[in-house]
Amino acid sequence: MLLCLLSAVRIAPSPPKTILVKTSQTIRSEFIAFFEAKGHRHVRSSPVVPLDDPTLLFSNAGMNQFKDVFLGTGTRDYSRAVNAQKCIRASGKHNDLEDVGRDTYHHTFFEMLGNWSFGDYFKRDAIAWAWELLVERWGLPVERLYATVFGGAPQEGLEPDLEAEAIWRDVTPLPKTRVLRFGRKENFWEMGETGPCGPCSEIHMDMGEGTCPRAGQDGHVCGVNAEGCWRYIELWNLVFVQFDRQADGKLVSLPARHVDTGMGLERITRVLQGKLSNYESDLFTPILAEIASVTGVADGPGETGVAFRVIADHLRALTFAIADGALPSNEGRGYVLRRMLRRAARFGRVLGMREPFIHRLVAVVERELGGFYPELRAQAQHVARVIRAEEESFAQTLDRGLDVFAQAAASLAVQKSGTLPGAAVFKLYDTYGFPVDLTRLMAGERGLRVDMAGFEALMEQQRAQARAASQLMAAQTGWVTLSEGADSRFEGYGSLTLESVVRRYARTAEGTLLLVLDRTPFYPEGGGQVGDQGRIHGPAGAWRVVDVRKEGDRIVHHAQGPATPDGRPVTAEVDGALRARTTLNHTATHLLQAALREVLGAHVNQAGSVVHPDYLRFDYTHFEKPSEAQLDEVERLVNREIRRNTPLEIFQSGYQQAIDAGVVALFGEKYGEQVRVVKVPGFSAELCGGCHVRATGDIGLLTIVGESSIAAGVRRILAYTGESAERHLREQVRLVERLRQTLNVAPEQVAARVEHLLDERRTLERELKALKKSSQAQGAGELLKKAQQVDGIAVVADQVEAESLDELRGLADSLRKQLKNGVAVLGSVIQGKASLLCVVGEELVRRNIKAGEIVNRVAMLAEGRGGGPPHMATAGAKDPGKLPHALHEAPRIIHTYLSQVSS
Repeated sequence: MLLCLLSAVRIAPSPPKTILVKTSQTIRSEFIAFFEAKGHRHVRSSPVVPLDDPTLLFSNAGMNQFKDVFLGTGTRDYSRAVNAQKCIRASGKHNDLEDVGRDTYHHTFFEMLGNWSFGDYFKRDAIAWAWELLVERWGLPVERLYATVFGGAPQEGLEPDLEAEAIWRDVTPLPKTRVLRFGRKENFWEMGETGPCGPCSEIHMDMGEGTCPRAGQDGHVCGVNAEGCWRYIELWNLVFVQFDRQADGKLVSLPARHVDTGMGLERITRVLQGKLSNYESDLFTPILAEIASVTGVADGPGETGVAFRVIADHLRALTFAIADGALPSNEGRGYVLRRMLRRAARFGRVLGMREPFIHRLVAVVERELGGFYPELRAQAQHVARVIRAEEESFAQTLDRGLDVFAQAAASLAVQKSGTLPGAAVFKLYDTYGFPVDLTRLMAGERGLRVDMAGFEALMEQQRAQARAASQLMAAQTGWVTLSEGADSRFEGYGSLTLESVVRRYARTAEGTLLLVLDRTPFYPEGGGQVGDQGRIHGPAGAWRVVDVRKEGDRIVHHAQGPATPDGRPVTAEVDGALRARTTLNHTATHLLQAALREVLGAHVNQAGSVVHPDYLRFDYTHFEKPSEAQLDEVERLVNREIRRNTPLEIFQSGYQQAIDAGVVALFGEKYGEQVRVVKVPGFSAELCGGCHVRATGDIGLLTIVGESSIAAGVRRILAYTGESAERHLREQVRLVERLRQTLNVAPEQVAARVEHLLDERRTLERELKALKKSSQAQGAGELLKKAQQVDGIAVVADQVEAESLDELRGLADSLRKQLKNGVAVLGSVIQGKASLLCVVGEELVRRNIKAGEIVNRVAMLAEGRGGGPPHMATAGAKDPGKLPHALHEAPRIIHTYLSQVSS
């Protein structure tokens, strides 16, 4: 009964009283304006794909872009902030994926409304302002509101948050019975095992009797923070960051206390619009209506309603993530997107949709949210193309996955087991993108149980591997401070050598020396440009700088050398030759993007880049392979601009001013209010913090050496500039000359001559294939002469010579055509490895005689195993020396198998 209620999400009682009917856009705007009036800086949402934080797959909270402030590695020129942050929670610790569609309030994508204080106001103002907005401005009924505070954890020496509890009673009319204490799980926030943390205080709302389908069932009691309760929902979380957890677990008070709050726009919109479900708010109703229009199916109860909600939710997450630069793939965040898309496509089957359709829904997300998030409008076509390509490929994957499930189920029937192993469930989930609930459904239809414990163990193993892979390996502890003061001031645009002071250093476990200087000429890796190399030397010794990276606001030099700095001044010297070649490639990358946009269209955007001293690699959005003529034109335009020797203009500008002026921004990148513009007048203008040439003529030459597809809708160009381009062209000329001499033709005839030779080779290969086929037919005839009679059928078992498995298949196939009522088992040692192949005649296949079962039993005698379709199956064997014995025993094995089948 409960499962039916959870699926239906159709609750009988009337919705809670409408407070003030507002659109979601108004609610978002009023939230931001409210805190701007209280001295907060409105900060744009950072990309939902956090390219500058390797510990996160997706931005999952508003605080992500301020993480460096909490860690003490970064600063801002404001102490109060407000924003609406794009968030995705579909992986890792914060993973709402499996709950989506089954209730009224879980989502993978949501907007987090938040306000922050960095060492400014604290608990009293945070609580008072939250109450003012919710109750005095938006009119939420006081009698339905609850507040929670941290109740302490005596075993850890944590006292209750009496301060917050007292403030709630002081600045609001909430009675004592509605200011509730909870433990660490609910009301104590921590960034990680160590680092900033503190108590939090939440605001919850009672949605009214009858709004929770679990009420009164299986002993469930509704209440604030009750597991699985729909009646009492959390609206706003106020986090008070006041402690620093040490490596030994002890808490130390922070020198500056911060406030970090978060309120889901979807939930507050639902409340202010008087709805029982987030999906009934105006954030979702246009999408649900479009799904109904595209599918021809009306929204309704049961699995139909679940399908509508899953598709609507996942569509929003996919649209925002792809617009910010992510792409479906088989690893990391790309894997999460692929899983999400396949889950939505699977629910599309519930609505009868077997053809791609999700891409047709992108337009409604762009229409509804593109006003506040302009990146959606800029990338809508790209997003739709990526989703369509994924939908088309999943149709094939789904069919293959169904075959894998069928084979697993058949194997269980042979083994007389009623439980689908966790490994099989995991393979379907991990390799074929099958949601676990789909596997459970198919298993149930066959009367099979599912080993969920085994599946979860494999999932946890995968999660552990992912967590280990995503850990930032830079040293966070063990820093030795040599001098106080500001650090990491970059002065490398105008100088490659500076006198500096080492502020702090650390040694990694591998022996690399990490150095932080007061000022540096070394450019840290960023924006596609690799970090500078060079040397740092002083009275204490010298170190070779092999990489430079940015961690928060700090520029960390990765250096090699046994000496230890001692605080005396050092000289930092960038390798000028490497920097010069890098700048050529960086400016050339800008020219390349401008030329691509001119030749292929304005839809072209940078999707990634590597600016290296030896080459440039540029990834861009485009759904077709450019023609040879188009690439020639791109190259021509770039080299024309190089010959013009146009001086670059590099200057600071306001972000919005630059965007309004048509300056290109990298989608998915995070920019501040002030930005650096790199402009080639009349040709290119981009936001960029990298190193560039004085004038385009410095580049000398650009040549494109490679173009390929790397993902659906994303292509890659590899190019050389300067001396690297010259060297490449010289090598190409030499290669053509060698070919000309070898073929004894003029240079312009080389291509035609090679094509002629290839045609001749293809003709010879066809003739050879025909001869082999004739030979195989003759060989099959010879093998038939050796057939034995086993239980009234012809059996051939022999070792043959074959150069490849394909050749062995060809011989076996010829044999099968002549063996209507028989079985053949052939063995061969191919490149030192033993292979077995079994074919079963058509008449025996109809009697349920399976080649896979026979070849597997024979292979076991040579320490191997195999399988395949009923008519032809293959196996490998570990011990080639046992192959003759296995083939000798094949007739006996076939006799035993036939007896078992007939019985």
